[in-house]
Amino acid sequence: MKRVDVAYVLLFDELEQNVLMVKNKGTESSYYTLPGGAVEKGETLMEASVREVKEETGLDVQVDGIFSIGEAFFKDRGHHAVFFTFIGKIIGGEINISFPEEIEEVTWMDVKQAEDYIHIASGFEGLLQERNTVPYILRELEKKE
Repeated sequence: MKRVDVAYVLLFDELEQNVLMVKNKGTESSYYTLPGGAVEKGETLMEASVREVKEETGLDVQVDGIFSIGEAFFKDRGHHAVFFTFIGKIIGGEINISFPEEIEEVTWMDVKQAEDYIHIASGFEGLLQERNTVPYILRELEKKE
């Protein structure tokens, strides 16, 4: 199976009662996710998360740390996906759908409702309210000559 890394960003409104979600156009039906997408070759997880939010929502964000890591196997696609979700904050831009062929809607969603779409596992309900993070550390190793 091919490994696919996906970077998402969890963004809250000013009152921290709603989460920014995007409605993706699927082949069979539309579905909500956090803004994010596949990491491109040569790109860090953090770079990918910032780029994907800008592409999908028009917003500029700063990411602070890792909120969660998950994975799934998509046998029909032959993919082993690893999902990295950062917590971020909006630092500029305006909501704008740049790729209407991929994104149907950008919306603020109540935290409890958003948990259903983010696939919070049973027993972890309320995880979004905690907003705990762990640091994201990029180790840049220099090559010896």
